[in-house]
Amino acid sequence: MSRTTRGLLIALYLAAGSAAAQAPAPGDTPYKVVDGYKVDAFTMTGFRTWRAAACDRCHGANQEGLVGPSLVESLKTLSKEDFVKTVTNGRLDKGMVSFATNQTVMTNIDALYAYLKGRSDGAITRAKVEPMP
Repeated sequence: MSRTTRGLLIALYLAAGSAAAQAPAPGDTPYKVVDGYKVDAFTMTGFRTWRAAACDRCHGANQEGLVGPSLVESLKTLSKEDFVKTVTNGRLDKGMVSFATNQTVMTNIDALYAYLKGRSDGAITRAKVEPMP
């Protein structure tokens, strides 16, 4: 294994650990937000995962749809279970690719959901977020 590959794997491991450590308790909202755009570390990981996976190419920079549907609207009715299934398996008939082999997305899928759910709920009022102080 090359040094670069080993370093990348370590970085992914650390990122996954920090996201998992910040995961919300069951029953809590999956995100924490202040002033509409300052989010907790867990939700920030979701935003970074969104950017890394380039989801905006299909769902738009504001998650309001482009060639893919508006996630702001979809997550109003889509369950977390269905979200995970869709991201993992894709929906090729509708143009949604599978992210099952994308380690960044799969490792941080709960954080990605938290970020998008915050946008859908209207708690996160702009697409580009910042870490809470």
